[in-house]
Amino acid sequence: MKIVSTKFDGLLVIEPNVFDDARGYLLETWNQARYAAAGMSALTAQDNLSRSSRGVLRGLHFQQPYAQAKLVYAIEGEIFDVAVDARHGSPTFARWFGIRLSGDNRRQVYMPPGFAHGFCVLSDTALVAYKCSEPYRPEAEMAILWNDPRLAIDWPIDSPALSAKDAAARRLDEISVEQLPQWQATTCFPASTG
Repeated sequence: MKIVSTKFDGLLVIEPNVFDDARGYLLETWNQARYAAAGMSALTAQDNLSRSSRGVLRGLHFQQPYAQAKLVYAIEGEIFDVAVDARHGSPTFARWFGIRLSGDNRRQVYMPPGFAHGFCVLSDTALVAYKCSEPYRPEAEMAILWNDPRLAIDWPIDSPALSAKDAAARRLDEISVEQLPQWQATTCFPASTG
């Protein structure tokens, strides 16, 4: 697999090895030893699967406390996936990273604890999977408004379909510092590996 670092401490793009032949393809979506060797935390607490239609936007979600590391990828369809650094004190606090993930490009994004996560669907439907290092805890759930002007995320859609909860999310500046995850440098390796 190839691991590509980003300007965000601990945020990685993974391009798994894909073995194609006339029957289809095979790839590892998770290998505890290999991913741990690249500095990614154990993601064994919970697996999620989301099916959404074109124009749906989910997010921007995070947990505090019980911050979750996540590994996200599209099984079918295409999404624009966004990670926002919500770690107070981080050099990239309040900045965002976006990438297209699809069943065709088979890329994955790993985000360490403390990032808010969201995505919008660009294809007719999308099936999105993500592994989490912590289970979902409703009492710790937090959300940042998808179109917060401070973040200025360049979403590829203008009028997304939102849940009532996501539409009512707060701007980042409306969340107190005490409610945000605190930044701690990660140990992810920045070099690509094969």
